[in-house]
Amino acid sequence: MALILAWAKGRGEIDVNPCEKGGRTYRATRNEFVWSDQQEAAFLASAPAHLHLPLILALWTGQRQGDLLKLKWMQYDGEFIRLRQGKTGVHVTIPVGAPLKGMLDPLRQKAGNVLLTSEGNPWSPDGFRTVWGRACRAAGISDVTFNDLRGTAVTRLAIAGCTEAQIATITGHTLRDVRSILDSNYLNRDVAMAVEAIRKLEARTKSPN
Repeated sequence: MALILAWAKGRGEIDVNPCEKGGRTYRATRNEFVWSDQQEAAFLASAPAHLHLPLILALWTGQRQGDLLKLKWMQYDGEFIRLRQGKTGVHVTIPVGAPLKGMLDPLRQKAGNVLLTSEGNPWSPDGFRTVWGRACRAAGISDVTFNDLRGTAVTRLAIAGCTEAQIATITGHTLRDVRSILDSNYLNRDVAMAVEAIRKLEARTKSPN
């Protein structure tokens, strides 16, 4: 259609081609897509062992796929992971939680990439996406992606009681982006949060004798 209208405009048949430089009509967001505990368990039960670390690393750091695939062992000192985010240039220092530390320490090297293929080679972005997608399909996971693990980390930190500022310090998001992710997910979060909120209100409220 755009070519036809361009031809007509070139011949003077029309004054304007409405298909020319139309631009984007919307901005996509996946803020509402969050990995559930069940999906995490299904992936770990089904996926090959060399894909377990990428999952846990993403969930416990909230970093982008590209930054994690480039992560070097020298950026982990046994207590913190330090990196400069490729997309934004933001420097983050991430305390390493016990589940992630338990996976990193037995594999720790003096140099090289943290995440490797089953052959022990660094991942290419396309290669990782292909293998990850195949593993997700094998685990019956079709509605969330690796990129959704970043928002999942934000949501889980909030459920654990972290403030927006604390979350942003770990993940490198802006406070506005953290708030946007949480706004998309809080209506669907675990009912345990609602129960905890009522318990706090009960504790604060003095019932009449």
